[in-house]
Amino acid sequence: MFETLLILAVALLLDRLVGDPDWLWSRITHPIVHFGRAISLFDKGFNRAGLGKGSLRLRGLVTIVALVVTSIVVGVVLDRLFDVLGAVGFLVEAIIVAVFLAQKSLADHVIRVADGLRRDGLAGGREAVSMIVGRDPNTLDEPAVCRAAIESLAENFSDGVVAPAFWYALAGLPGLLAYKMLNTADSMIGHKSPRYLHFGWASARLDDLVNLPAARLSVLLVAAGAYLKRGAEAARAAVDVARRDHGLHRSPNSGWPEAAMAGALDLQLAGPRIYGGAMVDEPMIHGSGRPVASVEDIDGAVSVFSAACSVLAASCAVLALPLLL
Repeated sequence: MFETLLILAVALLLDRLVGDPDWLWSRITHPIVHFGRAISLFDKGFNRAGLGKGSLRLRGLVTIVALVVTSIVVGVVLDRLFDVLGAVGFLVEAIIVAVFLAQKSLADHVIRVADGLRRDGLAGGREAVSMIVGRDPNTLDEPAVCRAAIESLAENFSDGVVAPAFWYALAGLPGLLAYKMLNTADSMIGHKSPRYLHFGWASARLDDLVNLPAARLSVLLVAAGAYLKRGAEAARAAVDVARRDHGLHRSPNSGWPEAAMAGALDLQLAGPRIYGGAMVDEPMIHGSGRPVASVEDIDGAVSVFSAACSVLAASCAVLALPLLL
């Protein structure tokens, strides 16, 4: 357990410094791409038009169970291999864990939105935010672009940083690989389109379940980051707004980190927006907060996010201290 936490601390530091370098992934295939190919194979083979609701749900359940079990087996094999390799195995495992974290890449994408707004105005902001959100960027004014970037940062902090770290700390490489496979499946087949409404049902529900602890933990980390960067009042607001408004979000988990960030920044988030040409009418989270988001709010969100990531890494390092003593 202590060694796992130490590896995680090193991995968080590596990811924070290096992230996902384009020069590397332009030469070799990212593991998530392989996950996606495996999911696509099951999708093409099992998800057949004309099948009934029950049959599609059963096939979807078999799909995600097979994929997750395979991921766990691969994780167990790698775990045993790295144990044999000693210090070299420790380093290789830390690198692998870092590959599945998203601190630097997430911050970089959100910072590009702020840079695009500053450099090229609304057109630049829309182009940059289209890389990280699913809503139609052409329907967004500048405050909406800023809100979209902040919401994406908060939501992905939970499922792109905290959740993989949590499952690795709890179950090592098998837990990490299983989580990333499930999360990738949810993003590919878990949405409520006619094709995946039933086939992707099991993936979506399981993803909601495994993200539950990380979503709640992310609130505490956002509050800690807010305390370090914005003071005790912002930290209290992060927790209070998360507890009060998390249920206003359509997702059972995303509302927690988004509401925490809304409280930390004293800013309204979520609300009505357009996805795929359809209006999604949701209430504002932290309705008493400031109604107009700005580029400076993106800067503030990234600052809180970075501090929260530092708290996570430092906590892992502190918990691993018995191994070093």
